[in-house]
Amino acid sequence: MTSSDSPLDDPADELRLAPGVRDALLDHAREGTDRDSPAEVCGVLAGTRGPPDRVTETRRVPNVAPHPRSQYELDPEATMAAIDALGDDPVGFYHSHPESDPVPSATDRARATWLGYVYLIVSPAPPPSLRAYRFTDDGFAEIPVQVESRE
Repeated sequence: MTSSDSPLDDPADELRLAPGVRDALLDHAREGTDRDSPAEVCGVLAGTRGPPDRVTETRRVPNVAPHPRSQYELDPEATMAAIDALGDDPVGFYHSHPESDPVPSATDRARATWLGYVYLIVSPAPPPSLRAYRFTDDGFAEIPVQVESRE
């Protein structure tokens, strides 16, 4: 990739969300925000790997990070159980940033291990937003998110 290329310019490399997935992600993120002490929530994205990747469902996984207000760590056993229970392929993972923008933090970058998979970050703060990143040897590369209509 040259310095002028961007994954956002490659229409084949995008994340598509089936109807209802965006709402499920935002609902889960709001649950983390509505706690007495806000906490990041997390889970597995399931569907079909592409390109483009398509998410048809999400599986919630407990956050076992020591500081869940600003960090997430997927419970390893629950993550593997969620992946094993999927009818579809794991596409990637998601977590929320209850008090910041949906941009990977230093901790997010340090804990990413699934090369080629999507890491989606949800911010429930008004206006709610989500951003997706593909984890590569070079770190996180942002990819566009397309929410499919309910037609």
